Amino acid sequence: MQTALLDAPTLWQLVQQRVALTPDVTMLIEDDRKWTFRQFAEAVEHAASGLHQRGIGAGTEVMWQLPTRVSTVIFSFALARLGAIQNPIIHLYGKKELSAILAQSNAPFYVVPPTVPGERDYYEIAESVRSALASPTRILTLDAGILEAEKGSLPLPPASGDLPRWVYYTSGTTSAPKGALHSDATLIAAGRVYAAALQVTPQDVGTIGFPYAHVGGTMNIAMLLASGMSAVLLERFSTDEAVPVFRRHGVTVSSGSTAHYLAFLAAQRKSPGSPIIPTLRVLSGGGAPKPPELYFEAQAELRCCIAHSYGMTEAPMIAGASPSHSDDQLAHSDGTPVTGMQVKIVLADGTLAAAGQSGELRVKGPTVCKGYTDTALNADAFDADGFFRTGDLGMRRADGHIALTGRIKDVIIRKGENISAREIEDILYEHPKIGAVAVIGLPDRDRGERVCAVVESRDPACPLTFSEMVEFFEKAGAMRQKIPEQLEIMEHMPRNETFNKILKFKLRELLSTPV
Repeated sequence: MQTALLDAPTLWQLVQQRVALTPDVTMLIEDDRKWTFRQFAEAVEHAASGLHQRGIGAGTEVMWQLPTRVSTVIFSFALARLGAIQNPIIHLYGKKELSAILAQSNAPFYVVPPTVPGERDYYEIAESVRSALASPTRILTLDAGILEAEKGSLPLPPASGDLPRWVYYTSGTTSAPKGALHSDATLIAAGRVYAAALQVTPQDVGTIGFPYAHVGGTMNIAMLLASGMSAVLLERFSTDEAVPVFRRHGVTVSSGSTAHYLAFLAAQRKSPGSPIIPTLRVLSGGGAPKPPELYFEAQAELRCCIAHSYGMTEAPMIAGASPSHSDDQLAHSDGTPVTGMQVKIVLADGTLAAAGQSGELRVKGPTVCKGYTDTALNADAFDADGFFRTGDLGMRRADGHIALTGRIKDVIIRKGENISAREIEDILYEHPKIGAVAVIGLPDRDRGERVCAVVESRDPACPLTFSEMVEFFEKAGAMRQKIPEQLEIMEHMPRNETFNKILKFKLRELLSTPV
């Protein structure tokens, strides 16, 4: 039975509540070192003192680009303890992305990790980016001077968690990055409903093997604090490194996305018959489409379930999938609306969709961001009733589950007929030769748009042929108009740095030569 979940107005108060209850229980694991909740809270106070001595306090804007490490989590909570406004940047971003974000934020402080010979020089990158600004940012290195500062007198922490104090930039997979404003309250709400959906207990061991600077990083930490469970942190995710570490620490719930599920399946297929992580009960995540067949493959081969939920940078948890849901629900939907979240589905003419009808998902509730840093974007982002326009297409099933059907920008208009890229992708993924797939619309003189399937082969030596693809669709009973007119085989499709999501706009750029 799931333990009662803690709640608090701010993240720092949530830390204090957890320390009062289970101070000596493990919270974070990195390599073979463990931090208890009490040790984490003490480390946060030391780091907050170091930051305060450098002029950072309530309302100070701080941009940071740090890898997924325990020191990063401690630092970000030290900023939260002080009431600073923090802008986490994915540590893999380069000068192009950083220049665009820093030009928007113009934060007075920019924090990077210490320089290590032979590794990426974050300081050099930060220096080159800030030199182009009219009012240069001060660069700080997250070293012992901050993390191990002597605890001094600190101002009282914020009492309210409703103010925007977190700026998360969208990944920019379809447009320029936008800064979504979150508060402690929105992130706590997301962490609590995530914990409730996954039915975690204090005995569970989770993972953060993706960039902590993603909104899911703080959401996962909020889940640990609310539930009393622990998590293993990985600076870089690869199954060769992750599997032995996760086995050693008895991971039960692993967070990530579709790319992570596929990676674990590929590793499992090298050792058929024996689960590579015997303790694993749930693979959880969101942020990218999950083919239904993938659920059944994980169930049969990894011997765990995939609980794929629905969220985004602007609203980290919208619908939650739970291990208690049926196989059909877990394979063919993305969960049910989480506590407090209102979801409406709007047709193209502005009317509300009936059950089973696909339309744009619009949401309102405790996990939704407070708007964008560029307030000019807010008028289009929210409708007249205050619902956030997600840009996602989906339907509400008869059982109340939300099933995503694609993106508005992913609808392919072929000879005046709307075709769902997601539907075609789900069919193609079932082919045994396909490892990953993306379907896009490309300009076509006769059709307006033609359907193009781009695939990565499961075995590069035996790629899918066009005739095999057509035959597969015919056997599936798909209408002729949905069979792709173009098939492209790629060794590696372009992906973003956060959750390894396929960048369809890059595929369109590469393949848009008229045929």
